[in-house]
Amino acid sequence: MKNVTVSLDDATYRAARVKAAEAGRSLSALVREFLQQFGSGESEFDRLHREEVELRQRLTLDGSGFRASDRLSRDALHDRGLERRTAEEARGRRP
Repeated sequence: MKNVTVSLDDATYRAARVKAAEAGRSLSALVREFLQQFGSGESEFDRLHREEVELRQRLTLDGSGFRASDRLSRDALHDRGLERRTAEEARGRRP
């Protein structure tokens, strides 16, 4: 494993350390991951696209993918008709 020395101004260094700490990571780990991705030739866009494709494939393969028939109706979504149904049920009618 090789060591790399990077020079940064104080403000950039402090801001980067704070962001790394907020992410629960060390600054060295974040730089290492960036350089690994950079060296592999995979851009952030490429990585996100690959992850999206993998997610779509998993959802399709296990049958849990989104289907339009799974959606609620507009009335059900907004609970429209609830007062009407409640009043009808109180009178002994079914909606």
